[in-house]
Amino acid sequence: MDPLFLDKSDPAIYDLMVATATGVSAAAADAGLDPRLVELVNLRVSQINGCAFCLDLHTRRAMKYGETTQRLGVLPTWREAGVFTEMERAALEVAEFVTGLPEPEDRIAAEYRAREILSDVEYSAVAWLAIAMNAFNRVSITSRHPVRPHG
Repeated sequence: MDPLFLDKSDPAIYDLMVATATGVSAAAADAGLDPRLVELVNLRVSQINGCAFCLDLHTRRAMKYGETTQRLGVLPTWREAGVFTEMERAALEVAEFVTGLPEPEDRIAAEYRAREILSDVEYSAVAWLAIAMNAFNRVSITSRHPVRPHG
């Protein structure tokens, strides 16, 4: 059976998701978040969820914004890699706990650590980025969106 692309079968709902994502991106820009940081958050969420389509898309975007292959390659081990800034590490921690939803005490501890580094506006923007990326991952995974070769 062929996949059912949710974005094509219910375009009005998908358009609402895109509008939300546009607002989330605007909030990230208004918070002063570097586009590379935004893409690192999108990539980390997509790695955790195993979304091939979104990994492909956001890897290309990250590289367009100047991200290095070294940092992209070690992103799953961002805590140990030593190549991410304090702000990037805080944002990646938020991305992980928003995606994984650990036990409340672990989630709250991670939030406190992140909010020691990120302003309220930055923290909110990163959390919304992770929430939106999780939603798009689920659409792409459920729809089985293909990764197409590009050159």
